[in-house]
Parts: sequence; structure tokens; C-alpha cells
Amino acid sequence: MPDKPNILLIAIDSIRADHMSCYGYDRLTTPHIDKFAQSGILFENTFSPHIPTTPAYASMLTGLDCFGAQVVALRHQGPLRPEAPTAAEIFRRYGYNTTSVGFKGNPSSRGFDSYIEFPGWGSFAQGRSPKAQNLNDVTMPELERLNCEDKPWFVMLRHMDPHAPYLPPEPYERMFYHGDECDPANRSMDPVLSFKPFADFFKSWMPPGITDKDYIIAQYDGAIAYMDACIQSIFEALDSMGILDNTIIALNGDHGETLYDHELWFDHHGIFDNVLHVPLIIRYPDRIPAGGRLSGFNQHKDLLPTLLDLAGLADKAADDGYAFDGESLMSMVNGEVASFDSEFYISECTWMRKHGWRAPAWKLMLALEPDFHSKPPIELYNLVEDPQENNNLAEERPDVVEALRRRMEAWIAKREAETGLPNPMLTQGDWHGIKGVGAFKTSQQAYDSLYIGDLDKAIRLQAQSREEE
Repeated sequence: MPDKPNILLIAIDSIRADHMSCYGYDRLTTPHIDKFAQSGILFENTFSPHIPTTPAYASMLTGLDCFGAQVVALRHQGPLRPEAPTAAEIFRRYGYNTTSVGFKGNPSSRGFDSYIEFPGWGSFAQGRSPKAQNLNDVTMPELERLNCEDKPWFVMLRHMDPHAPYLPPEPYERMFYHGDECDPANRSMDPVLSFKPFADFFKSWMPPGITDKDYIIAQYDGAIAYMDACIQSIFEALDSMGILDNTIIALNGDHGETLYDHELWFDHHGIFDNVLHVPLIIRYPDRIPAGGRLSGFNQHKDLLPTLLDLAGLADKAADDGYAFDGESLMSMVNGEVASFDSEFYISECTWMRKHGWRAPAWKLMLALEPDFHSKPPIELYNLVEDPQENNNLAEERPDVVEALRRRMEAWIAKREAETGLPNPMLTQGDWHGIKGVGAFKTSQQAYDSLYIGDLDKAIRLQAQSREEE
């Protein structure tokens, strides 16, 4: 057995922490992950501050915030900057074999020895989509191959089940829904299917005649439950190989998902907490005590320093000049600190371009250009009294808006000075992929311009940068 531990990163796309039973959801969506969490530590307040996929994974895999990585957009322009080494590159330098399953072509996926793909999408015409089993089918042989090598390995699995299209196979389709999804008296899907930018994409995977939003939410939950069962097969495989306890396992979400919340409709744009709050569970019996739950705040940038620390490589990485914006969570695990930063910069550059400041009691959102939902340019939410973020207090509390804006701007200026780099939220150009348009001038222009379209285009948006397109 290699002298260093293996590392398995289970990265789940579009997973809401609050839809996992181990995080308090009232549906039993994650019984196997719940058991896994009991043998490790669950972090209750992990946040993905930079939405969506590309910047989230950039932070997870580099240990840098958006200023260090200079990545904020889904369609990031060009490759990841060479000054931002990735986890794959670092662990490979320290003798690890590295494999990515399901994360090829994204700017943040640089540096793996091997890239393995699997069918991770689907449509209504193609039938139910066993995404997680497709992942297992290619992962199991790879784990067996790596286990025969005389080297430790770092493997990243990118699970896609909670990402639209939500098409869990039977019996998960009906696990959480027992009504008539096409009841003509139910009109809850009318606004969803009339939202032109997304309507054709939704119709490519939602049942014809769908009227009930709760059916779609149940598909999301069913997809999580199906994935949970398949992830258990990974744990069993590691156990059968005799390497489960010698493997650092981290389960982390890249971002959450908007379902019927905030009229954003079954996607992951917006910087509400249903998108920012993600799960993080780490198991490694040699260093991690079992059964813990920690309420301290942490972010994606803390993941890579934590993995290096657990692998016994933190000092070597520091000596070799690797520097991170995040820090190892072991100081929190060991009780040395209660929490990392409890207020922080948030950003999204998906279908809207916004940034803001999240504090424990308040959240400020500022639009950098008009968005296609015609949302107010300034939004302020009291997270204590209104945790679902439904009551915009920007006009009632201009004092809080100004105080949070000053804190945000001071932090931006600090990071620009520290890195010598500009705020990447302000340098995106045609972030939406429509060349020569620049920032939208009106919400109507954004609404008329942005369009997911067919399934193939949606897949390309996830996998490719603007430059590659």
C-alpha cells in the first residue's frame, strides 16, 4: 500500500444542502450519505461564493478566491491562468496518479493524467437517465486499475444527477410524488414554461402537459436519492479493495440549485442561499473524528489546503511555494478556531451578472447590469428574520445597504492591492457568449438575447469556454 493516502473528491453538481436529509431535509434523500457523514465530519455552513460551475470548481481545485483564480463566469474567457496551479497538478507533483471522471473541457479541469467521460445528461425522448450508474460503470474499472499501481491516487468524480435534466430512473421517479403531474387544475408550471429563455430546454426533458411544479421538485429529490444509492456502491468498492480507511473522501457541492424559488426556475443562477449553500463532508479515520458537525463558516477555497493537510503534504507544499487564499479546515476540526470568515464577497456570472456581500445577518446583492428577470438593481435581505430571502428591504434600509456596500468595496480594494489584479467581475466583456454586445442595457434586451435552447447547447455551455466555442 502506498505511504500516502488516496484522495477521492466526490463533487456533486447542483446539489442543495437543504435537500439532503443529513442537512435536515424532511425527505429521506441521502440515507447512505447520512451514514457516511456519521463516520466523518459534516460542515454545516460551507458556501460556494462564486456562481456557477466554472468559478466554483476553480476555487475548489486551486484553493484561491475569484481574485486569485480570476475566474467568475460560466463561459470563462480562455484557460485557467497558469499562476493558479490545480489540485491535480499539485498532487501529481507529489507522486499521485490523477483521474477526472466527468469533468473534461472546462477551464478549471486542467492537469489530470486521465479524463474519463460518461453520459451525464438526458432528455424526455431518451428516457430516464441513470447518470450515477453511468459514472460508476467507468469509475469502478479505473479505481481497480489505480489500486494495482504502486502509487497513491487523486480521483475527482463529477456527479450530475441533481443538475437539470432531472430524470431519475424508476422507482425514484415516484419516490416523492404520488399525484397527477398533468392535473389541468394545477397551473403552477405556467410561469415556468412561459419563460422564453428556458422554455425550450425545459420542454426537452419535462413531461408533455406538465402542470405541477411539485412533480419537478420531486424529480430533483429523486435524482439525489438515486445518486446516493450509487455513491454507496463506490464506498463498498473501496471497502472491498481494503483501501476505504486509507482514502481521504471529501463530498462537496459546486453550487446549489434554484427550484421554484425567487422565480428563477429550475436552474442555478442568482446568489440566494439556495445556490450558495453547499454540502461538505470529509471522512478520513486517521485524522478526522467520527460523528462531528461543525457550524463554522468556510468556503470552496478551503478545500484544497485541507486535502493537502490531511495527506501530510501541507508543509511540503508551503516549502515549494504553493500559496492559497483558503486555509485548512483542520484548525476548525481540532477546535483551534470556531469559524473562518463569516462575511464574504459573493458573485454570479451565469445568466445574470451580479455581486454582493453576505454577512451572518444580512445579504446585499447589486446588479452590474439589467437582468432578464427584471429584478431590482439593489436587493437587501435580513437573513435572520427572512432566511428564505423573500422580502427585499433595500428601500427601507438604505443605511444597511450603504454599510454593506462599503464593506464589500473595501474588501475588493484590499484583494486588488494584494493580488495586483482587477476585480474579474468587471472585466468579463461578452460574458453571455454573444459577441460584440457587451453589458446588457435593459432587462428586455437580456430577455430577448439569452436562450438555452436545445440540450446540445446546454451541454456545450457546461463543458466549453467561450474561447473554445
